Amino acid sequence: MSAPAATPAVAAPAGEPTAVTPAPLLAVQGARKLFALKAAGRLLPWGRAARTPMLHAVDGVDLTIGHGESVGLVGESGCGKSTLVRLITRTLDPTSGTLRFLGEDIAGIAARDFARAPQRKLIQMVFQDPTDSLNPRYAARDTIAEPLRLLAGLSGAELDARVNEVADQVQLPRALLARYPHQLSGGQKARVGIARAIALSPRLLILDEPTAALDVSVQAVILHLLADLKEQLGMSYLFVSHDLNIVRLLCDRVLVMYLGRIVESGPAQQVFASPRHPYTRALLSAIPGLGGAAGQRIRLEGDPVSPIDPDPHRCRFHGRCPKGRDECTRSAPQLAELAPGHSVACLFPESA
Repeated sequence: MSAPAATPAVAAPAGEPTAVTPAPLLAVQGARKLFALKAAGRLLPWGRAARTPMLHAVDGVDLTIGHGESVGLVGESGCGKSTLVRLITRTLDPTSGTLRFLGEDIAGIAARDFARAPQRKLIQMVFQDPTDSLNPRYAARDTIAEPLRLLAGLSGAELDARVNEVADQVQLPRALLARYPHQLSGGQKARVGIARAIALSPRLLILDEPTAALDVSVQAVILHLLADLKEQLGMSYLFVSHDLNIVRLLCDRVLVMYLGRIVESGPAQQVFASPRHPYTRALLSAIPGLGGAAGQRIRLEGDPVSPIDPDPHRCRFHGRCPKGRDECTRSAPQLAELAPGHSVACLFPESA
């Protein structure tokens, strides 16, 4: 296997004591992904064609993931989490914005060409349902070996040795490597999926609800395995999940997404203990043990704003927000730091 790429660093300004600050592993700035909807095919009264409506799936997202850091990404279905993940893994081209990975902007690499880019093997993903993500015609050994053949050029004894090594790392008995997915349990299939993802020694591992399809007892085992692998291999995690308790336990920081934008970000323990955005507070109140069990459930009224051509001068949470005011219809809030490392996009944030 090739050696990991060097970590870019930022030197101190001239005249100050020499210091080197590692740049983030991943830095996303102003990421946007707009999807054009089918045009109405009609003319406006003055003869010009009607403007094509645009769906704003991801609309101006900034985020960073440090080396060895675990970051949680949460939000209700349809908020843009999956689209953001597809931008980071470069299976989807951004409309605008930069995505710097190891200091290099990979947004300029077309999605169709990224499979051949050197960064491809350093960003890997563990999918939600191991049954659906595994080829039913491949034995476990072939599933793990496939990326090693295609992206690392391994073959023969070297390939077999690496497959065995990875199987040992995920605690998958080698005797199971000859089995097909239908011959494996849910936990065993999850281990095969993780082994495939870490086979190329990635720097960033994206986990999309990796335990959602597993029994509770198996979930705990797989989550412990992921925590151990992160420490052993020095990877960074982007953990996408609806299970906020898992995010609270496993992640260093958490990002809360709503209708294509990050509305709150900060240290996980701080955000969970003292959420400052009304949407975050409502989200956490629905989880037993984080507010809901104490009878403090916050029910959001009204319907979400449409993500199709949203008003850029209006808060997207207005209409559902229990603290919404007239000012929220005239000024879209931007992320602002309210405490060290804790930022909120709200004109009237909750008190600490």
